[in-house]
Amino acid sequence: MALNRIWVYAEATEGKVSPLSLELLAKARTLGGTVEAVYAGADADAVATTLGAHGATKVHSTGDLSGSLAGVPVASAIAKQVADGNGPDLIMFGTTYDGRDIAARLSVAVDKPVITNNVDISAEGDDVVVTEPVFGGTKLVRTKFTGGAPYIALFRPKSFVAEESGGAAAEVASIEVTDAGQAKVTNRHVEEASGPKLDEAAVVVSGGRGLGEKDNYQLIEDLAKLLKAAPGASRAIVDAGWVPYSYQVGQTGKVVKPTVSIAAGISGATQHLVGMKGSKNIVAINKDPEAPIFSVADLGIVGDVHKVLPKLIEALKAR
Repeated sequence: MALNRIWVYAEATEGKVSPLSLELLAKARTLGGTVEAVYAGADADAVATTLGAHGATKVHSTGDLSGSLAGVPVASAIAKQVADGNGPDLIMFGTTYDGRDIAARLSVAVDKPVITNNVDISAEGDDVVVTEPVFGGTKLVRTKFTGGAPYIALFRPKSFVAEESGGAAAEVASIEVTDAGQAKVTNRHVEEASGPKLDEAAVVVSGGRGLGEKDNYQLIEDLAKLLKAAPGASRAIVDAGWVPYSYQVGQTGKVVKPTVSIAAGISGATQHLVGMKGSKNIVAINKDPEAPIFSVADLGIVGDVHKVLPKLIEALKAR
């Protein structure tokens, strides 16, 4: 199957293209054909250099949509191109709030299926096939698209490695929005944060129920600060209200692939392992020698986190 034209929905915050968008561009380049981006925002010229460096030859810009939710206007713009015969063979979305919203609406608008939660895609003869993990990532299911182009697929973060292609700045072209939607954005709130972002950090330190109580999560914060790492958490302590959902690493949280991932007081339920088992080096600290987390750990410390973490923090402070 020749994928002659591939579109990637690109997202950016304050002029910085998201890592997930760059990951999708890297994969799109391997599928052959022309790679282009669709972008919702007034600063398309500002992101065109980065998108071009990662393989996009053109950026289809909707213009400023700051007063609207992206789902309706972006889906309508892409659907119009498809209806006019100018659409892509494949459009790739990241699994984000906007990506899911747009892909779902586009699927309805063009009457084509959308396949979600994928970690890979390939063109095999006349078929386009995506790969999706199921049962907590223990099995992989390969699904073939039917019904013809455009193929619509959503991909999980960290499925591909973002790499520059050396391309020049992408050409920016406007794309017509036929429906701005009725929902209006009246205000935006940015969560205060310090240190590296959880899904971008080179080192992640995550805590779990083995910490015992909410106040003990400070051990994770202290260790993360010393290591210039991002603090993370298991679903159990997020559900318990110890830390915000934005800290959650796992199947229903963030997927991380740092150089070093430290799991302290985390047993290793499938929910958590799915989100971090791709880390290059995993260090597990748990008093239960049979804890599942040790099955994926490169270094395991069998011990009480209340004794191990203070000693580790003390040693780092002494350096």
